[in-house]
Amino acid sequence: MIEITGDIWDFLGRAVIAITTNGRVAKSGGAVFGRGCARQAQERFPDLPLRLGRLLEAHGNHVFYLGCGLVSFPVEESPWALPDLRLIRRSARELKELSDREGWEMIVVPRPGCGGGGLDWQEVRPLLAEFFDRRFYVITEGEMGAVSDGIEKTHE
Repeated sequence: MIEITGDIWDFLGRAVIAITTNGRVAKSGGAVFGRGCARQAQERFPDLPLRLGRLLEAHGNHVFYLGCGLVSFPVEESPWALPDLRLIRRSARELKELSDREGWEMIVVPRPGCGGGGLDWQEVRPLLAEFFDRRFYVITEGEMGAVSDGIEKTHE
């Protein structure tokens, strides 16, 4: 896993982007996209909540390919719950398995549960490192300038 700083949406079309999600489906049938990158994804792809909602209803709160180069990455059961380290670990495993099956070469993941969720990155990092290889870029927003390949590396 490689840690980088930047804007996750700069990778749209260049990599698979994971958006942190929860397992709640609204009465309308759409997944509830609370905040962070999920909210940003909904603004870019308005039909995304309905796509994820159908998958949640049929299969439960798991990692799913959503189309448009996006995958869900469950971190909590509802938008009002605290992020769950066990769920984050399971999501990391499921994302690795899906990436292996699909042959994805670059997957960009925000620090799950560490933004609005309030988890400490030092708690979450080992859960991801167990499954994520060099194809996985864990991104955090920052003010640093980009290097020549568009990726500001911070740790490998």
